[in-house]
Amino acid sequence: MTGKKLTHLDEKGDAHMVDVSDKDVTERVAVAEGYVVMKPETLELIETGGAKKGDVLAAARIAGIMAAKRTHELVPLCHPLMISAVSVEFERSDAPAGLRVEASVKVGGKTGVEMEALTAVSVACLTIYDMVKAVDRSMHFTGIRLIEKRGGRSGHYRADDGGS
Repeated sequence: MTGKKLTHLDEKGDAHMVDVSDKDVTERVAVAEGYVVMKPETLELIETGGAKKGDVLAAARIAGIMAAKRTHELVPLCHPLMISAVSVEFERSDAPAGLRVEASVKVGGKTGVEMEALTAVSVACLTIYDMVKAVDRSMHFTGIRLIEKRGGRSGHYRADDGGS
């Protein structure tokens, strides 16, 4: 980390929004993931559509998409972006029981969408918890992280290879 400086702090250490006006508009993509760990019977309830509040995955998908679009309202100093695409997908996990949540966000812009992808995953996980907490308060989240980023000056990053 030597030689790197925090871009949201000025010379005096005061927070500010980064000026991106001189950056080029490029296609930028970010993919994030997270896990909701739960009891096997809770996972079964979600997959069979038995939750009393309705379709858990449909609600979590919509919540994640909405969260990506509103990230700038939640995270200080985040730029509002005209997002081109957001997807939120779910994958069953048996060991431990639960769901892997993946969000992918794309924009043609001057700044990346890592925060939007991470926010989408986080809110989708929270929505899953909210919809089935009455039957499983022991659920928890783990592994929320950026797994890939493309576009912009800093290039391509993949979590499995440490970036390039």
